[in-house]
Amino acid sequence: MKVLDLQCGHQHVFEGWFASEDDFRGQCDRGLVECPVCGDASITKRLSAPRLSLGSARAEPSIPQDVVSTAGTDQTPQAAWMAVARLILANTDDVGNRFAEEARKIHYGEAKARGIRGQASRAETESLLAEGIAVMPLPLPEALKGRLQ
Repeated sequence: MKVLDLQCGHQHVFEGWFASEDDFRGQCDRGLVECPVCGDASITKRLSAPRLSLGSARAEPSIPQDVVSTAGTDQTPQAAWMAVARLILANTDDVGNRFAEEARKIHYGEAKARGIRGQASRAETESLLAEGIAVMPLPLPEALKGRLQ
């Protein structure tokens, strides 16, 4: 199993696991690899070094704290966004293209109050906001809508 550090065209960094280098290339060529943050399919492989296990007798090299804190900043906001997106998916009903209609029904008391998500055009979204219905665009990549490995 090869663990690769990957990056999308929007500079989001993430990890991918593949059976081989050829497997990675093949999945990319078929458009099966996409950024879990934004859904972008223009993926590049980043340079990375393999981790070597040299046994428990050797001490781990010391890494200066400023290097550790700088390295972690790229992934922390992405991890937080993914956690929030998963929470939203787990606690809302997907009403698909009926989002504007269903949001109005809930707002005007014609349907049970609950969290919903779905698709709405820009005009529909602006109309909902003009009516005082609180909505927020939240683009979710397709990878989040299915089972993540």
